[in-house]
Amino acid sequence: MSQSVSQSAKPEIKSQTSPQPNSQMNPMISLVFNVVIPSLILAKGGQYVALDPRNILFLALAFPLAGGIYEFVRFRKADFITIFGFVSTLLTGGLSLMQLTVFWFAVKEALIPGLIGVFVIATAGGTKPLVYKLIYNEKVIDVPRVDAALRERSVGDEFTQLMRSTTMILAASFFLSAVLNFILATIILKSPTGTPAFNEELGRLTALSYPVIALPSMGVMVFAVLRLVRELRVLTGLSMEEILKTNQKK
Repeated sequence: MSQSVSQSAKPEIKSQTSPQPNSQMNPMISLVFNVVIPSLILAKGGQYVALDPRNILFLALAFPLAGGIYEFVRFRKADFITIFGFVSTLLTGGLSLMQLTVFWFAVKEALIPGLIGVFVIATAGGTKPLVYKLIYNEKVIDVPRVDAALRERSVGDEFTQLMRSTTMILAASFFLSAVLNFILATIILKSPTGTPAFNEELGRLTALSYPVIALPSMGVMVFAVLRLVRELRVLTGLSMEEILKTNQKK
């Protein structure tokens, strides 16, 4: 029974992991388009461009929107994080147009990572759990070797339980991000929407969100990966070097 579980999991893993060269935007370019340029435009754009605050906001939002569209057109795909980022940008523009209070901007900041966390849990029982794409993939793990060792040792049931617990830890990292997003937004956003002061605060929020929010969330995700590798060593009998994808195995 456990062997059949492990064998049935392998097609799912392969369907999650077929990396192609240059299959996504360079992370540094993505960071510049989605964080650096919008933050600078929101914080300082009004000093150099003769636009009203609302148009300054839309100019800043144009960069992550353009980046998302470019990635989809250029690479013919958009992963779920890109899609959620695209939706987040549209929501920011929509909330600004409706001139809602800053509370709703804080809710929006918490909503996106919160929905990702729910999505991670919701896919856990499906044929393509998101945890495979994010952690148990051929960019991080030597999937064929680990999969073979799991079948050889008939520990498919134990592996399934391990992936379920890893899913919960991964989801927790996004829920942590949602809470931190909301707290940071309520602290920084104080001015009425549609004002230069609000744009500057939104720029500061965008710039601070990465070190203040991404680092703790990334810490939880790193813990999930290290725990996964540690437990895989027990289940498979492989060393850490054999489990992790190394530069020599391309």
